[in-house]
Amino acid sequence: MFKSLRPMLLCGAASAVIAFSAPAVAQTRSFDLPAQPAVSAIPAFAKQAGIQIVAPAGQLDGISTQAIHGELDRKKALATLLQGTPLVVSSDDGAVVVLQVGTPAKAPAAAPKPQARVNDDPLEEVVVTSFRESLAQAKALKREAVGSEEVIVAEDIAAFPDLNLAESLQRVPGVTINRDSGEGRQITLRGLGPDFTRTQLNGMEVLGNTASGMDNRGAVSRTRSFDYSLFASELFDRVTVEKSYAAEQDEGGIGGTVGLSTAKPFDYDGFKAVFSAKGQNNSNTDSVTPRMVGLLSNRWGDFGALVSVAYSTNDSNEYGYRNWGWSQIKVNPANIGPGVSAADAAKMESGTIYAPQADTYSTWFDHRTRLGSTLALQYEPENGLKLGFDALYSRLTNDRKDYAMAAGGTNALTGNVSGTQVLQSAVIQGNTLVAANYTGVDMRNEYNTESDSTDFYQTVLHGSDQITDRLLVKGMVGYSRSDYELPYFDKVFLEAKNQGIGFDDRTTMPVNTYSFNTTDPSLWNLMRLDTQANKIINSYKNAKLDFEYALTDSSTIKTGFEYKRFEDEGAQYNNKVFYNVPADRAIPASTKYTVPYDTLVPYIVGDVDAIYKLIGQTRDIENAKFLSPGSDYHVTEDTKGGYIQYDLDTDVMERRLKANVGLRYYSTDLTSAGSVNSGGVLKPVTVPHTYSGVLPAANLAYFVEPDLVARLSANRNISRPALSDLQAAGTITTAPFGGSLTIGNPDLKPFTADAVEGSLEYYDGKVGFVSIGAFYKKLNSFISATTVTEPYSATGYPLSFLLPGQTGATPYNVSQPVNVSGASIKGVEVAVQRDFDFLPAPFNHLGMVANGTFADGSSPAIINGKSYDLPLVNLSRFSANATLYYETETWGVRISEAYRSQYLDSIGGNGNVGEAYEPTNNVDFSAHYNVTPHIKVTLEGLNLTDEHIVQFTDLTAHRIEVNTSSGRTFLWGVTCEF
Repeated sequence: MFKSLRPMLLCGAASAVIAFSAPAVAQTRSFDLPAQPAVSAIPAFAKQAGIQIVAPAGQLDGISTQAIHGELDRKKALATLLQGTPLVVSSDDGAVVVLQVGTPAKAPAAAPKPQARVNDDPLEEVVVTSFRESLAQAKALKREAVGSEEVIVAEDIAAFPDLNLAESLQRVPGVTINRDSGEGRQITLRGLGPDFTRTQLNGMEVLGNTASGMDNRGAVSRTRSFDYSLFASELFDRVTVEKSYAAEQDEGGIGGTVGLSTAKPFDYDGFKAVFSAKGQNNSNTDSVTPRMVGLLSNRWGDFGALVSVAYSTNDSNEYGYRNWGWSQIKVNPANIGPGVSAADAAKMESGTIYAPQADTYSTWFDHRTRLGSTLALQYEPENGLKLGFDALYSRLTNDRKDYAMAAGGTNALTGNVSGTQVLQSAVIQGNTLVAANYTGVDMRNEYNTESDSTDFYQTVLHGSDQITDRLLVKGMVGYSRSDYELPYFDKVFLEAKNQGIGFDDRTTMPVNTYSFNTTDPSLWNLMRLDTQANKIINSYKNAKLDFEYALTDSSTIKTGFEYKRFEDEGAQYNNKVFYNVPADRAIPASTKYTVPYDTLVPYIVGDVDAIYKLIGQTRDIENAKFLSPGSDYHVTEDTKGGYIQYDLDTDVMERRLKANVGLRYYSTDLTSAGSVNSGGVLKPVTVPHTYSGVLPAANLAYFVEPDLVARLSANRNISRPALSDLQAAGTITTAPFGGSLTIGNPDLKPFTADAVEGSLEYYDGKVGFVSIGAFYKKLNSFISATTVTEPYSATGYPLSFLLPGQTGATPYNVSQPVNVSGASIKGVEVAVQRDFDFLPAPFNHLGMVANGTFADGSSPAIINGKSYDLPLVNLSRFSANATLYYETETWGVRISEAYRSQYLDSIGGNGNVGEAYEPTNNVDFSAHYNVTPHIKVTLEGLNLTDEHIVQFTDLTAHRIEVNTSSGRTFLWGVTCEF
């Protein structure tokens, strides 16, 4: 026992583990295979064993296997099948077996007679512990699938080399991600945004929301977009991306479905323990924070239990330039100085020139804590019954400190210029003011503290029973809940009166200049205090019952029924109090200090806690008095569904054919409750809506050769409207220069899409893979926004919702979602993987994985009454990933690159056509060294080039809105397994 604990002691684990050894659970199957060539025996064995096998097809010629007959343990049956051949098992995880050519096993002395028992000598396994082996498993799963899917298989628990699952998913063909606080957050699949991708966790649909610290990225996320930053990547050992649709799958993901699987005890032969400890640092901060994970798993006969825990903290600091958008402004003649030419002065007086609003330098510091734990129980007696229970808990907290200095005070650069501001110089290109100098501007700084958290819970009970040789029954019941809370979001605004500022936006990184000392505390006085609070709660209740009946050895009929209840509710609370009338309030110098984190220039901010205490303003606002108009809406969806599907796995023209065809019916009862405008007064209302449909789907995979697979899929699927689009409410967002009003539409029909796709895939044994595919989706029913800029008085909403100083003439962007005629998207995907085993040593340890996707699609958008055909929101026309790796039995290293081309974030506003992100190219690095068979040290680097995030508005004028750096992240540590 002491000897077995030595690796744990070396890793610093001070715990004793008592494990009772027991034989692995037998997986008995009925086999009837004559002696035959391996090229036909291996697929036949895989079919009868109910597993997937990948073998070096090009090396099977001339190899013959043994006969096996009777009720046999699956592993022992495979050992008998391969006796006397050069084929050996490289890996076997219970679902996928990888074979390779090795030393021939000793053949039996004489041909055995048919028997129900075989030699009891166990087959030696090679545990999957390398990047190459994980690629081989992923290829095997992809090869055996009927439709188009991609799989990421962890080498082991704690082996995902990324901060979260979004960053791992970006390496899948067709997947791109958006980033926030230095991490991946949400995914886009084949050009369709996060709202079009359905996420399942341990077999049931889930949703979890968090928030961004930046207004330009949507702030609090109340959408159907799953936020992958919720989960520590170490909790998962497999992620599957299903790109094509089959009738047995839940409806709701036109883009596709991402399936997350946590580790199970029967993933391992017996006792398993893993401990990993890492330190991490971001180049924009000075701290080193921990990242730890542990797993314990064991099996006792037909019962197994597994528990895992992951904990990490991370400090990130994103800083740079931003503004509040671009809009047309009018400058009064009296506010134009002598340094502006007569021609430029006339343009500025005309109200046709676009100018940046409140040029700002900002810093967003985030201390993030992530805790996750899983529990898995499995019971699988030998009578065909399988029962499992999975539970997951995750908690993500963000303690943010956000700083900004903007030309956004009382006499601001946030709209028309008519106060004390004087335009001293101007550079106009086309209809855009790209550089200028002003005097008489009231500068505003901002410091806000916010503490938010998301608690996610899931429990799933699932099972199956082989009732007869032909009838299999499966069932699942589950519940998940995500609670997002932002109880405190407190802001302090200080103002420095009558100052000079210049800006130059002609470069990708705009430059601000200031004619005063931004760090002089005597210049800054209290202007305003804001308090905000948010909460979002969503939950899923799922129940499924499925039946599979084997009509013949090659065909199966499937049917099933499902009930799903989804609920989403939330609210926002605001309290904005101005202290600048008739003049800013003086506060002590002890309540001010210089921004303590990296920023483009230093400047003074106010101490939030000290100033709130000094003023005595309440910070507890979660009550009706402070409720933000229209934010307290509640959406409920009750969905009933059923399907029938026919599966086929047979030979056609001596080549294997796998196919499925089926229909799925769904019916959804929607209820949206909120507040709507009625004669200038908000009144509560509940709006019901019901919709239903039938979704056909067909998929086939034809093995043109044993190593060449052709796939073809056709289907219809839906995606439900965005939650904010379904609100029975109108939500108002105020800003000094205007604001926005978003009105919901509970009567929206879902997105509906007909899709067809095909691919050709070549598998070169374990060492290589090449595929090319094409897809086309026609969205027959699409949802787009109509946006118009109009005076606030035209909206009919009460003037009491406006900020001080605003009137009914203040311009507001008013938008509402509507069903439109449709959109389409088409694209091509190419992927390749190859071990460079053909090179001379030591270069034969090299290998490469690469993929690229081209996607093209558009949809109509109405801006200020004019229709535009714009690229789909979140669609990048080009995306590509590449990984170069070098791996031996002792050490390995890999470097990865992920490219994403420009993509829209929204259709735009204030007359700007489209808001978008510039292309990104992220480079990551990972290396490991196996100190012993049980101990591995690792070094990882993320975003090595410090790729900036750049946002702009108007696709033609390309007006920069954001340019920030999130820094480089490095991790180093040790992983122990036993």
